[in-house]
Formats: sequence, structure tokens, C-alpha cells
Amino acid sequence: MHYTEVPAESPAGEAKDVTIRWLISEEDEAASFYMRIFEIAPGGYSPLHSHSWEHGIYILSGEGEVKRGDGSESVGPGTAIFIPGGERHQLRNHGEQVLRFICVIPSSGA
Repeated sequence: MHYTEVPAESPAGEAKDVTIRWLISEEDEAASFYMRIFEIAPGGYSPLHSHSWEHGIYILSGEGEVKRGDGSESVGPGTAIFIPGGERHQLRNHGEQVLRFICVIPSSGA
């Protein structure tokens, strides 16, 4: 399937101009992990949040920043990010194009 064939949803929490598409999920009988694609419009952001599970993020396109812990880092295409369980984090789009990224989480964390 092409990711655009998957319905876009709005994530929970205080987010602005964010969509999420569940590419691999419980419906696929994935036993270990789930894969999602997020899209954040220019000026948008994901919720500032934390949870018990770790996850990996890979930036496909766009530019922005990841806030984590007490700091922040610029991100762009090709950036890989590991978020440990319990760490507060947020992604923000400071660019002029959609910030698009893959996010993989353990199936036990969904």
C-alpha cells in the first residue's frame, strides 16, 4: 500500500496541524512494533508529552526541531532520532514545507 491510501487521523493531545497514518498496526497482526507516518504543516507541532515506551523517528522531508528533555535540536531529511521511554518530547515545523517523518513504536506502547 502507498501511505497516502491510509486514512489520516489527528493525534491525541495538544497538537496543531498534525496528521498521523498507521502504516503497520494491530490490524496487520504486527506482534512487535507499529509504524506510523506523521505530517506536520508549517507552524504546526506535536504535543509536548512523554510515555513509558521508547520509539524511533526518521525525518523524510521538511525542516523543524525536536524538543527533548531540556534542550532542542534542528531536524531535516535524513535525521534519525531515538526517544527513550519517559523522555518529554515534541516535534515542531519551523520550515515552509510539510515536516514528514516515520515513527516506530513497540506494539505494547500503542
